[in-house]
Amino acid sequence: MTVETAEGSADARRQTEVTPRYVVPAPRAPNGQWLLAGLLLAGAAQLIAVAVVTSADRIASPAPWWAILLATAPAPLAALAAFAPRTVARVAVVAAVAAVLIGLVGGITYNGLFFAPALVALVMGGLRLWRLI
Repeated sequence: MTVETAEGSADARRQTEVTPRYVVPAPRAPNGQWLLAGLLLAGAAQLIAVAVVTSADRIASPAPWWAILLATAPAPLAALAAFAPRTVARVAVVAAVAAVLIGLVGGITYNGLFFAPALVALVMGGLRLWRLI
């Protein structure tokens, strides 16, 4: 990178080279594509679940447990699985898959199927994270 001083001064053409001392590489897991896809799909489905819970045509007066689970848990757990170090990501991906699977089974007749693509992506990312495939 080059830095130039203001024009008109005696040092107008003096250039100073600025070099970084060290570069820290960003941690990138080999399964990052699957977990990032799971995060995006879980986030999109979670927005739908939040809309269902807060809409005027609610499922029930107090929202059922599966609707609350699907409206709160999947995207933060998928984000933790996608961006945390490997040891934390292993626990987070298991928790994300469990939350999505339990919520999907609970809300299978209403809006649980919106989470099926996110479940597939999280399972594939988890299998690659545990190096099973």
